Amino acid sequence: MNASIIVLVGALFCLLSAAAFGAMAVFGKLSYDEGVSVDALLLVRFGLAGLVLMAIAVARGAFRGIPRRAVLVSLGMGVFGYAAQAGLYFSALTRIDASLVALLLYLYPILVMAGAILLGREGTSRRRVWALGLALGGIILVLSGAASGRFDLTGALLAASAAVVYTCYILVGDRTTADVPPLALTALVCTGAFGTFLVATLIRGTAGQLTTITGAGWFWLAVLSLVSTVAAILLFFAGMARVGPSVASILSILEPVVTVVSAALVFGEHLTPIQCIGGAIVLSAVLIVQWPTRATDPSGLGRKTGGTPLLGGPPPPSNHPRRRPPTPDPAQTTAVGG
Repeated sequence: MNASIIVLVGALFCLLSAAAFGAMAVFGKLSYDEGVSVDALLLVRFGLAGLVLMAIAVARGAFRGIPRRAVLVSLGMGVFGYAAQAGLYFSALTRIDASLVALLLYLYPILVMAGAILLGREGTSRRRVWALGLALGGIILVLSGAASGRFDLTGALLAASAAVVYTCYILVGDRTTADVPPLALTALVCTGAFGTFLVATLIRGTAGQLTTITGAGWFWLAVLSLVSTVAAILLFFAGMARVGPSVASILSILEPVVTVVSAALVFGEHLTPIQCIGGAIVLSAVLIVQWPTRATDPSGLGRKTGGTPLLGGPPPPSNHPRRRPPTPDPAQTTAVGG
């Protein structure tokens, strides 16, 4: 196949993946409108997605040669890290607009950059300082715009906490799961998260909630699990294989834009002009951090993939399976996700 066609197909896959991830918040709210609880949503999402991804990973032989310790660590990341992030994200959706949740969560690439610098994994630079300053200024505008109208502090704190937890999850995963194939790692993390929500459901005695879900509720749960989780993950892997991690990460900035636009179309949510400006500044800061430098390969081709799993929400950093350079660079970010 012609090289230019391969790149175009890869770019299309990445954009479709970003659109699928971006619609996740809308599918979640549509599920809530049908009476689905947060607990039921998380249990079904990770149960169904984990089952499908595990079947695909087994069929492709993705688990061959993985040490038992790596399997247990990967499951543990789902049990503790990703379960916490997803719980915070979808809880925030019950209290504030999907567009605001998306913009607050999208702070995490900047937080990963700051965390990597504080941990001594990366050095500082003028570009990174500018990006951090822009991101902080942008998020202040986003929150100040929300505060001028109906503002739920708890919801905003839940969304911001999801970004912080996801940051810790990525920084830990970069050092503990770097040698696990991304598809296998994603399947294991989903399975681990499912285990957490299954145990929580049994302890709380809320399994009966599943029997009260309407047909429409099950439909939106299936769409969230299969489109905004399974399909989005597989499309990104396919796209990154064709265009490289750097290009894929830049294209994924479409994700929060899709959330904002789809939430406006479906629910009538609208950001204030101040929030729009703040959101644009935050995304610009992410783009500044993610844009390849002269010292890196702009195409990202030939880079090895591995690292923390791709599960939705904003695209993860370069040490994530979405984009893994030869030397880990947690600062090169633009996913879950929730």
